[in-house]
Amino acid sequence: MLQCLSKAFYKAQEFLLLGTVDEQAPVNRLVCAVIGAGIGGTSAAYYLRQKFGSDVKIDLFERGEVGGRLATLTVEGQEYESGGSVIHPLNLHMKRFVKELGLSTVKGSDGLMGIYNGENLVFEESHWFVINVLKLVWHYGFQFLRKHMWVEDVLDKFMRIYRYQAHDYAFSSVEKLLHALGGDDFVGMLNRTLLETLEKAGFSEKFLNEIVTPIMRINYGQNMDINGFVGAVSLAGAESGLWAVEGGNKLVCSGLLQASKGNLISGSVMYIEEKTRTKQTGNPSKMYEVVYHSGSEIHSDFYDIVLVATPLNRKMSNITFLNFDPPIEEFHQYYQHIVTTFVKGQLNTTVFSSRALDKFDLSAILTTDNPNLFINSIGIVSPVKAKDNLNPSTVGAHVWKIFSQDILTKEQILKLFLSYNSVVKKSWLAYPHYKPPEKCPPIILHDRLYYLNGIEFAASAMEMSAIAAYNAALLAYHRWNEHTEMIDQEGLYEKLKTEL
Repeated sequence: MLQCLSKAFYKAQEFLLLGTVDEQAPVNRLVCAVIGAGIGGTSAAYYLRQKFGSDVKIDLFERGEVGGRLATLTVEGQEYESGGSVIHPLNLHMKRFVKELGLSTVKGSDGLMGIYNGENLVFEESHWFVINVLKLVWHYGFQFLRKHMWVEDVLDKFMRIYRYQAHDYAFSSVEKLLHALGGDDFVGMLNRTLLETLEKAGFSEKFLNEIVTPIMRINYGQNMDINGFVGAVSLAGAESGLWAVEGGNKLVCSGLLQASKGNLISGSVMYIEEKTRTKQTGNPSKMYEVVYHSGSEIHSDFYDIVLVATPLNRKMSNITFLNFDPPIEEFHQYYQHIVTTFVKGQLNTTVFSSRALDKFDLSAILTTDNPNLFINSIGIVSPVKAKDNLNPSTVGAHVWKIFSQDILTKEQILKLFLSYNSVVKKSWLAYPHYKPPEKCPPIILHDRLYYLNGIEFAASAMEMSAIAAYNAALLAYHRWNEHTEMIDQEGLYEKLKTEL
């Protein structure tokens, strides 16, 4: 009933604002639409151009800013990363983009970190590497080393994706992609919590509560109940060698858009419907009509291939799929609400320690899972432009980035800071709410209609979006050209190893 009402509403608007639709397509040129101009959408446009060549026309729809969740906030005239902030040294797609686009990079923060449990600091880093090792061994035995080895094993298998994609192999579902990387173990990680996974591996409750949980809270705003695979990605994000793009990570998206020679359309996609069109050859062809709202007007265009690179969540992109047989299912998977707050001020160090401000040398504080805590983490951040990274004009006044579940009250900010000059807040749906067992949404929604963001329910990260984009572009290319042998190949790891 609701779908019928939606269709009637959209059709009435189409009649009033568009008039009748010419059912004859004017050209035979392949036309692709990418919905969403974040890192997934712009990567998809870039790879579509690489695979289909110069003849394909690519339109990108974006209702907000290019970059999507790769965004910055301005504090006293300087920009700071509010979205995806750091990139792992083994994220090869992001490294390639930066190199090919001629962008500069900056190293991640190398300050000292502490873990706060609501009463006291249960762990503090030292300037001395040897002292840090001794502290870790004293508190947790050799579990930190075992954790590092576990993450390295997952990463080693995960790196196979780059070889598969370099040879143009594609996968029709997230589960098949993961299975090609790590077999049943990787797929199984989606169906178990990180807590179950690491308890089975023999890690102690103390280590999990005081070291692993705080990392989950800062990276995904959740605890050890997330799935094991995204937990491994989160732990990898706490390793050394992290970096970012100077000027903001969103510059990768604008650079990829330009490199793809795609046409940016500022508008919000309302619905997608399959229709039969007649091209100049006289042959009828199935195409997708994309109807979108731009300014005060409604427009529509027709496409051979459509890639959806925005979460199909009613709160984030309210796209309706009309007259598909069978109907395209609606996904009821939720995204995690998180609040990012930037405060320029002097930290009240007595909240975390008895030491005075001039004796407090931690630049990042992570927290354990304590219901009495109103923040997930707090840390000093630098502007995205290196030239703006100057010493604070006021002694002790830094810009602090705070993650929390709820918007911080004035009283809570006054508790955290002795004084402050500026407060900037952003409340948003940052990444999926993980609740294993996970069933990732399909990549193939219809014959030539693809969905990238299902991979986020395995793990949400810039590199995961780039991998999903390349996979979707390869999948679209191979299915268009009927290269079935390049999709869902079994035993790829052994096959490619013997070809070397």
